[in-house]
Amino acid sequence: MSGRNRRGRDAMGVGLAALNRLAGVPVLDRLNLRKPLERAVYRGAKNGFRGVGVANRTFAAVQQRNQPERPSTAGGRDLFDLTPTDEQQMIAEATAEFAAEQLRPVAEQADTDCATSPELLKRSVVELGVTLVGVPESLGGMGAERSATTGVLVAEALAHGDMGQAVACLAPAAVSNALVLWGDEQQQATYLPAFVGDDVPAAALAVLEARPLFDPFVLRTTARRAGGGFVLDGAKALVPRAAEAELFVVAADLEGEPALFVVESGTTGVQFEAEPAMGLRAAATAKLILDNVALPANALLGDGRPEVYRECIRLSRIGWAALACGTGKAVLDYVIPYVNEREAFGEPISHRQAVAFKVADIAIELAGARLATLRAAARAEQGLSYAREAGIARRLTSEYGMKIGSDGVQLLGGHGFVKEHPVERWYRDLRACALMEGVVLV
Repeated sequence: MSGRNRRGRDAMGVGLAALNRLAGVPVLDRLNLRKPLERAVYRGAKNGFRGVGVANRTFAAVQQRNQPERPSTAGGRDLFDLTPTDEQQMIAEATAEFAAEQLRPVAEQADTDCATSPELLKRSVVELGVTLVGVPESLGGMGAERSATTGVLVAEALAHGDMGQAVACLAPAAVSNALVLWGDEQQQATYLPAFVGDDVPAAALAVLEARPLFDPFVLRTTARRAGGGFVLDGAKALVPRAAEAELFVVAADLEGEPALFVVESGTTGVQFEAEPAMGLRAAATAKLILDNVALPANALLGDGRPEVYRECIRLSRIGWAALACGTGKAVLDYVIPYVNEREAFGEPISHRQAVAFKVADIAIELAGARLATLRAAARAEQGLSYAREAGIARRLTSEYGMKIGSDGVQLLGGHGFVKEHPVERWYRDLRACALMEGVVLV
């Protein structure tokens, strides 16, 4: 078998598996998503600080390895070509089908409940395999190469259905990807097996802190060396599914440099406070509190190397750019038929230049932002420098994402301001792409 064919089988062959899993999936029932008890449990968390309390799972190394497993860099192309491979196209189509049939119909209810259905979260793992794409075959996953482009396509397709639920589904994959990319042999043996089965734990990459003009390279959450390990103190904002999470990768300042730490939710001093936000409400965001949390020496990810943290931030920003592109495309797909069908003064409002030009601007801005995002992901998975490309993608999707959301509301007029139409929710979600750090990782 040629190297090229092997790469297609190892890194992208998950497409066929995903399609097979989706073949028998019924459309999610729109009614009775959240049981009254589930609503009560979530709302009860608003009454104050509470320990996460998810300590049922015990993480332990199931197989000792002499060295960590790393995905190889993807094969480069002679020409600049961002056309997805056949396998990537199948994955994107399967994910888009999942988003259209299972995320979109229940998005409004999930936004109201400030939570994603547990059944839907399980389906995203069992039937779509969102945590398997970036994990090598030797560790139980389905890939052997870096797959940032595939991650972008998956995030984009899920966000086209609903960004809040997409974030809830993708949050565990950020932790598994971080362990694959930077975890040592003990960390991989201890934690990764939980992410390749059917019972994937809720997990989150916690970077953001609640302060104006947050800079991810200037952290107030601190880590200090003590007793052969580390002690963490601080708070992280807008952590998805924090109340039910079993594992976190937390960013903290260690001796003047930002670093990443693996933190189990059952560790003494780990608490949370409910923090429902303007957007991404279906992600069940909460504040993660770290109060004198003692960690062992092997909790440090990537040996605390500065380049590891920089890469984490860049890959996360590419992920957020992909989410913005997906939701922006949802806005465009919604407003085009609306302006063509909505009539004023005896003709469709799309006949007015002001309306037609605004729709065209959305399409142009979206195309440019998506191209920049795919280029950044392609360079990342090929092992090329991509700091500039990730920065461009972040800037374009931050600026254009908010503008696209605002223009979508404006094009619908009064209808854009009410919950009868989804554009107001998309606008709120797109605002998050300009400020979020961490959470997703492609």
